[in-house]
Amino acid sequence: MTKIGKEARIGACLLAGSMETMVPFYRDTLGFQTQWDGGDFAEFQTASGKLSLFMYSRRAFAQSLGVGYVPPEGINQTFEIALWLPRFADVDAEYARLSELGVSFPLGAPTTYPFGIRNFYAADPEGNLLEIGSTGKA
Repeated sequence: MTKIGKEARIGACLLAGSMETMVPFYRDTLGFQTQWDGGDFAEFQTASGKLSLFMYSRRAFAQSLGVGYVPPEGINQTFEIALWLPRFADVDAEYARLSELGVSFPLGAPTTYPFGIRNFYAADPEGNLLEIGSTGKA
């Protein structure tokens, strides 16, 4: 029997309450390219390729499962999306850029940890956490 581990491409789906708010944040604020048509699904181009990050309407997803829709409140503590940059300086530059755009930082400014990571956490418009960091000092 074949196991999927080595053959699978991994994609992360972010369930969105408001595609009209979330898609522009990921497209315009974070800079992910998308050909979103205004519907319930958006696919973003990343360095990992297509379908490595995509978004689907929470309401449409709940409807497809035949369950009720319950919108989340506050910071979503069930997962995070990690965005890794080449250098520590890139982390600081992105923090400065996002600060100017009024993005929320639940844990404050970038921190360098003894185990070699420099990062900060941002929250998207629906409270999903984005870890923006680097393992490269140079």
